[in-house]
Order: sequence, then C-alpha cells, then structure tokens
Amino acid sequence: MNLMTVENISKSFGEKVVLNNISFGIETGDKIGIIGVNGTGKSTLLKILAGVESADDGSITKMRGLRIGYLPQTPDFDDPEEVVIDYVHRVSILDTEERMTEAKTALTRLGITDYYKRCGELSGGQRKRVAIAAAMMSRVDLLILDEPTNHIDNNTVDWLENNLKHTAKALIMVTHDRYFLDRVVNKTIELDRGKMYTYYGNYTEFIIKKAERVELEAASEHKRQSFLRNELKWIKRGAKARTTKQKARLQRFEEISDIKAPREQRKLEFEGAASRLGRKTIEADHISKSYNGVPVIRDFTYHLLRDDRIGIIGNNGVGKSTLLGMLCGAIEPDSGTVTFGETVKIGLFAQENEVMDYNMRVIDYIKEVGEYIPVEKGRISASQLLERFLFTPDMQYSPIGKLSGGERRRLYLLRVLMGCPNILFLDEPTNDLDVETLSILEEYLEGFEGAVITVSHDRCFLDRVVNRIFALEGDGYPKQYEGGYTDYIEKKTESSHKPVDKTEKSSPKSWDKGERKLKMTYNEAREWETIDQDIADLENNIANLQTQMEQNASDYFKLQELEQEKSQLEYDLEKKMDRWVYLSELNEKIQAQFTK
Repeated sequence: MNLMTVENISKSFGEKVVLNNISFGIETGDKIGIIGVNGTGKSTLLKILAGVESADDGSITKMRGLRIGYLPQTPDFDDPEEVVIDYVHRVSILDTEERMTEAKTALTRLGITDYYKRCGELSGGQRKRVAIAAAMMSRVDLLILDEPTNHIDNNTVDWLENNLKHTAKALIMVTHDRYFLDRVVNKTIELDRGKMYTYYGNYTEFIIKKAERVELEAASEHKRQSFLRNELKWIKRGAKARTTKQKARLQRFEEISDIKAPREQRKLEFEGAASRLGRKTIEADHISKSYNGVPVIRDFTYHLLRDDRIGIIGNNGVGKSTLLGMLCGAIEPDSGTVTFGETVKIGLFAQENEVMDYNMRVIDYIKEVGEYIPVEKGRISASQLLERFLFTPDMQYSPIGKLSGGERRRLYLLRVLMGCPNILFLDEPTNDLDVETLSILEEYLEGFEGAVITVSHDRCFLDRVVNRIFALEGDGYPKQYEGGYTDYIEKKTESSHKPVDKTEKSSPKSWDKGERKLKMTYNEAREWETIDQDIADLENNIANLQTQMEQNASDYFKLQELEQEKSQLEYDLEKKMDRWVYLSELNEKIQAQFTK
C-alpha cells in the first residue's frame, strides 16, 4: 500500500539548491536509509516529509489518515517543566497500563530510569533517548528518524536496531551507522548535489550498485564522446543540411551535444603531515577520578605506544569521555599522574564542536591555524585544503552560520588535522559526519603516523580503525581486549558461556588493578622476527648504490638515477629503524612483565 508519494519537490537556501525535482514513493514495509555528503539536504528532506518545513516546488500526497512519527536530529521539548513519562504519554498516547509499562521498559533500555525527571533538566543525549522512546511507542504508520544512533551507546543501538528491524511501521531515516543500515534498511536513497538515486537493498548492496551505476555512466559518456568526434569530422568535411537525411543527422548531433555529461564524483581528500613523535608519548600512572564521591575511573595505568589504535567503549555515563579527557590533559585526575613526552602534539576532536563565530567566513576560520599546511609533497594553501574537504570557493567565503550541522562538524575536523598532531584523540567522531567522510577518515587514520585514541559507539568505525579495546563495564576499571569491536563481542560471548570453576578463589585480574598486560599482535611478532635482516638488507643495498655512484661519477644521468634510488632506500631505512625502536621497546616491556 502506498503511504506517501513525493513528486518533483525542490528546495533552495539562497543560491544553494539542495533538492532539485525529487520524486519517490514510500510503501508499507519500506525501510529506507538516506545517504549523502553533509549539506546535500538529507535532514531538509526529512523535515519536508514530516511537515516541519515546506518545499519550494512540487507536491506530497499522503494516504488518508496517515499517522507520522518524527524524530528530529536535535529534539525540542516545549515545556521544560514537563516530566519524562508525561512527555512520552503525550506524544505516544499511553492509554493502557500495558502500554505505560512498555514505555517505562523502553525508557529503561535507553538508559532513562528517572521517569519523573523534568525535561528541562535532561542533557542533550538524554533528550535524544527520551524522544526515541516516544517515537518507538507512537501508534504511527510511518517513522521518520534523523540520526537516531547519535549519542546512544552500543547496547542501546543493538536494542533500537532489533526493534526497527521487526517493526511493522514503514521507516525512512538518516544515519551514518553502516552496520545499522546494513541490518535494518531494504531501500537506499542517495542525495548528491540536488539529484536523487534509488537503490533497492541495504548499505552493502548500495555500494555495489552505485559502483555499477557510475561505471555504466562512464561507459555511456565514452560512447557519446566517440560519436560526437566522428560526427564533428563529418561536419568539418563540408556536410550541408540539404537532404532530409542530412538534416536529421545534424539535428541528432545537436541533441547529443546538449546532453550533460555525468558529473564527476566529488571525493573528499584527507592529507596532512604529522609531527615527529619521539620515544616517550603519554604515560598515565595510577590515575583515578570521581564525581560527587562516585568513582568513575579507578587506579588506571597505561603507557601509550607510538602507533597505538585504541577504542574506548562502554554504556553512557561510565566515564569514557572522562578517561579520554585525562589522557589528553583536558581533565585533571584526582590522584595519579599523566606525563607527556616533549615531542607530543595532541589533536582533540571533541564530541561537541568548539565555539564557532557563525559570522566568521569559513576560510578565515581555517586561516587562524595557518595560511598553508605541509603535505607529503610540499604544502597546500588553506583554500586548496578546504576544496579537498568539499568546501567550494563560494562556500569558503560564506559565513559559518550558513553551513549545515554536518558541514560545521567537517570544518572542525579539518581545523584539528591542520595542526599536524602526532596523537589524535577522537570523542564520538562519527556523530553528524556522513558515511563518505567516515570512510575517508578511516583511510586517513590507517596511514596516520602516530597514536589514535577514540571514544565511539560506531561499531563499523571501531572495527576498521582500532586494534585494542578499553571497555568500561561499570566498576571503574577499564578492561583490555585485543582486536576491534567484533573481536570484543566474540570474547565477551565466549567468557559468558565459559563454565565457572567454583573451586578457584575469586581474585581481581591484574588489569583491574591498572597493570597492563602487553603482547605483540600476530603481524608485529612476524615483523620483529625479520626486522634485523630487513635493516641489514637495506644497509647493504645503500652501500652497493654508493659503490655504483662512484663508478659512474662521469655519467650525469645515471648518477642522478642512482641518487634518487639511494634517497628512497635511506628513507625506507629510517622508517624501518623507527619500527625497530618501537618493537624493541614493546618487547622489553613484555619481557619485563614476566620478571616481576
């Protein structure tokens, strides 16, 4: 059954066209995910569907009596004195005791246990979770959700995912959570510079089908250009429109000439130089933190390695951001010490954007950090870097206030990376960043020459970026797990099914006391076995090249070729020596554990 038909709707903000003649339908059973780079109109489209905003042109036809539930990206509570359960009751109409019980269960699963707390006293994350509970309990035919997974922990995401997967309500939503999209949606809409593309399937199928579409468009454009070249040769030979056949041929040439070529896919580019990081990084020794007498982090010890990739996870309120804040120096521990190496240069991408002057031009905000940034092959200007981050020249000279929330988030990330940090702290980096930006950020972090510590609930991001998990499980002692998020879940599942030997005396694990149990990964162990030979081979090759250079001293071109080859080998040797130092330090720490 058709619930809603959207026909040729358009929407502009000043000169910027975000939606251009968009048409599609929503049927019973549809679970639609909307994808697109920040600023392409995703949230605007949802607001138009929900009736919060109106389109400039076009029409929307709804099924008679259609009931719609709308979750905005930032929920607004009209009455700050209204208590939580009354708000949910008003929005969802809890007309039976059973529905009231279901609503309280949903609130509890979402981390809201005080049902009588005033809405005005809720934090931003708590407001989002209360609004999710109200939306899930609503008796509606269509749910419209804008970033439902922002500001909720992994357990809550799992609960929401399972409920939406099995709900009979139709669903259309914007989210950056790729695992969520894979497991919930059956149709994907992509918005790109005003145009819309529809793909039947989840996120994985979208990736495959989009690649096929782009390839087909490129092949069609190649054929069109080939046809135009041949016809142009015919015209230049002196063809005249004397016969009907010749007139038709010229008309066909003009028609095909007028066809617009497929627009080149915009690609976000992350590139920047990291500052050199010395042997000493960040060392946290026996740090603790309490709030109002309640311990959040207890007796935590960790010495950061130079290429660590750490994910900090846990339910909301257990101290993830507190731990990250103490490690980066933003929060002072109640006890213990955090010391920083002399070469440490921290980049902090906080959960909330830093205070921005919305009247400031985009380019001036970036130029405050510097006119130029060093990259692998020289340096690029602030304007060029902004273009790589998909800020067009006209956007660069517009005030920050005209950017969408996601675009401001991307601008803030650019400013952090411009500082050339060698240790990156990322607090919920996936909030409000689009899927494409996240994919490119993951690629950037893979090649980042420094340590990365991130707090995140994005399961896909954690799997792709980190190789060590610190899990905060409510007792204040971070537990260490090797691998990504999926590895963590598998190990937790294994331990929960493992029979308990009641004869063993229960004793806290050494990690709970803050002692870190180190070990090399499989790849690190293999590298450690061969690295001495690799270094020796590089040194021999450099010596051989030096001999060849002496023998070819009179051959300028050969000498230049050998010099370039030698420079590359010396660069490789320097990198290999850095790895040897890191692995040697790691090996010493591992051996020291067994001599205590």
